[in-house]
Amino acid sequence: MKLIALVDTALERARALDFVAPLAIRIYLLPIFYEGAHAKLTGFEGLVQWFGAPVAQGGLNLPAPLLMAVLATATETAGCILLALGLFTRLISIPLMVTMTVAGLSVHWSHGWAAIAGKTAESTLRLQAFMEWLAQNFPGRFNYITQYGDPVVLNNGIEFTVTYVILLAVLFFHGGGRYVSLDYWLGRLRAHPQGALAAAHA
Repeated sequence: MKLIALVDTALERARALDFVAPLAIRIYLLPIFYEGAHAKLTGFEGLVQWFGAPVAQGGLNLPAPLLMAVLATATETAGCILLALGLFTRLISIPLMVTMTVAGLSVHWSHGWAAIAGKTAESTLRLQAFMEWLAQNFPGRFNYITQYGDPVVLNNGIEFTVTYVILLAVLFFHGGGRYVSLDYWLGRLRAHPQGALAAAHA
């Protein structure tokens, strides 16, 4: 019983660090949405064309491609900024989840689950053929390419997209966390406006 009590006490004290998890999620998602927002802002015209082009031409054939491109770009840009600040974290998580869901269904769903192809017979044959081509045609560059590990076959499945949606769902339900988010300090200001004003004038 003492052991159980000690474990319960330790777990309860660990709650003092509960702000670490939402902070880690925000930091993890930042480069993802930064890369997405940057690519969309710098290649906006190409993005609109890709959204509107027929599937047979490599596009997504989405309705109102200009509007969809604007919404996706604005959502990821705002998401990058607000997640960094921990501001309106729960609110911005909603359009970010919608954006990720649309991306998952329109781009990644047809490729299955895995983002990286497993060691199936087909992917193994293709990777082996690539390695043989690389060794034959670029023998001087083979070790450079494989120095940090063997190349992989990108499957482009929904694995990563689903992961991002789950992480955003955690932020939606639990917020940006204590101490290191503006949401936390704004919440304290709303709860104790007089105390905050008095501290500011002290």
